[in-house]
Amino acid sequence: MCRLIVASGDFRAADILAAAEAMSCGRTADHDGPTDVHPNGWGAVWRQADAPYGLGRHRDVRSLTESLRESPVPDLTTDFLAVHARHATLAKNHGPRFTHPLERPGGAVPWLFMHNGFLPTVHRLLGMESSEFDSREYFDYIVPAGARRLDEAETLDRLNTIPRGGSSGNAIAVNPYSAYVIHWTSPDTVSPRYFGMFRLQTERSLVIASEVVPDLAPADHWEPLKPDTVTEIPWTTGLTPRNRYDLEGAPTHVHD
Repeated sequence: MCRLIVASGDFRAADILAAAEAMSCGRTADHDGPTDVHPNGWGAVWRQADAPYGLGRHRDVRSLTESLRESPVPDLTTDFLAVHARHATLAKNHGPRFTHPLERPGGAVPWLFMHNGFLPTVHRLLGMESSEFDSREYFDYIVPAGARRLDEAETLDRLNTIPRGGSSGNAIAVNPYSAYVIHWTSPDTVSPRYFGMFRLQTERSLVIASEVVPDLAPADHWEPLKPDTVTEIPWTTGLTPRNRYDLEGAPTHVHD
């Protein structure tokens, strides 16, 4: 299970990363889930004009607390940042391959993806006999190949078709044109509060996070994000990436 936060507009990247770190180590935990600490790696995606497709990204298999100062994220100046802190549901799924953001390079539209939840049944909808890595399978299922955008109605139909037995499809999906926050929890999850999401809107920025983070704003400034929704976050300004080539060949800040 994981913690997610995304910010758009005018904000300090260091503040958003500090909020992610607070969630990752349990300082802001107020939920019904069994997991407060999320030590199994972290990643980030941000808008960056000189990056391929205008998207910079970072992955580290260490905890946020241990390694955030060794990343480029605190010093970023950007109008979009998403951070994912991970607690691996299955012990076997550790390491760079399983560290978010997951990537889909190539094709007309590349995507990056961060997931909070466990969906061990979604592989059936891909025609697979068994699940190898549920978040990758969920990514392949919920973002159709070749898609440029996510339609809310179509996405919710796909979510409601997932066979029971999982927890949540909460996710952040990013492409060069916009980002999407998926907020959906399986009706039979045992920890519905853990999979809640919260929205902080100011005159200068929008923040959506897995938990209320008082360091960003008092609790009464946050509101629950409506369940069963797909929130599109269009870019606040235009951006022409300098290098337009597959993400597979693009530099990524990675610490194994």
